[in-house]
Amino acid sequence: MSIVQRQIVWGAGMSIFICATLAVSFLIRVPFSDWRELWDTDIMDIPFILFIPSVSIAIGILFGFISGLYWRRQLQSIDSWLHHIEEGRQIDVKKLNAGTELLSITNRVGKIQKQIAEQAKLSQKLATENAEDIESRMQEIISQERNRLARELHDSVSQQLFAASMLMSAINEAKNETNDRETKQLKMVEEMIHQSQLEMRALLLHLRPAALKGKTLQEGIKELLIELSQKVTMQIKWKIEDFPLDKGVEDHLFRILQESVSNTLRHAKSTTLDVLLIQRDEFVILRVVDDGIGFDVEETKAGSYGLQNMYERAVEVGGTIKIISLKNSGTRLEVKVPVI
Repeated sequence: MSIVQRQIVWGAGMSIFICATLAVSFLIRVPFSDWRELWDTDIMDIPFILFIPSVSIAIGILFGFISGLYWRRQLQSIDSWLHHIEEGRQIDVKKLNAGTELLSITNRVGKIQKQIAEQAKLSQKLATENAEDIESRMQEIISQERNRLARELHDSVSQQLFAASMLMSAINEAKNETNDRETKQLKMVEEMIHQSQLEMRALLLHLRPAALKGKTLQEGIKELLIELSQKVTMQIKWKIEDFPLDKGVEDHLFRILQESVSNTLRHAKSTTLDVLLIQRDEFVILRVVDDGIGFDVEETKAGSYGLQNMYERAVEVGGTIKIISLKNSGTRLEVKVPVI
């Protein structure tokens, strides 16, 4: 039985009870001498004894119907509020159209909604902190593993390549150039070993910790270039000005420089490398120039993870990157980051 039906039954029952009570009270107070008068007396062509109960029952049914509709609407409103809370939607309690009867319920709905929102916010915060903690630990493990690989490669493969290079140089210098074919093959082997050394140095440059670890960008660049100039025959020059930068900008510029120098070692076959770091007109400018064989920027950009990585890092700090390269004329990379 619905609430409307219950209210109708309740209203009809109450009207019958009130009508009967009043009738009995009236008859006790004013007794009739002849009870047939109640049947003979008509109101709107209806006997008085039937008219009064019928009107009372009709009024009770009408009152019950209206009351049932009102409370059904109120319960539907409560059900709608709970449904919104169940789905995680926000309800403005101040805008709820509820009467004084539901004022306590609306207040409780607001409190429950606030508690659910706070719990959801706390859960999201904990999830974010856990994800950041896991990522931080993964980055630390990766950094430690990169350091270990770099040390092992430097102490084993790099040293062996250096020894092989020295040995091939000694063989070529001591050998009589009587057999041109054999001499050319030995020269090719020496070039291959030399190229392998450059590849190894580029790989070690990738495996080095990318973070500056307490050093400024200028200190990190100088340390990197000094160490590199001691290991390669390439002529390395730099001009670095001292000025403060945010830590995030420093890390991104340092990683772009690492990627650029690594590409130069592996592919450029250049003899000189110029690095410039200056601040001009509210911009930080990092420029790397070599005199290598160059490449087609548009063709290489689409399939090069290194170039794409440099472009993304420049964009992340609000900067721009421009690469100009011509075949057999070298490559020029320039990054400009606004100083905010």
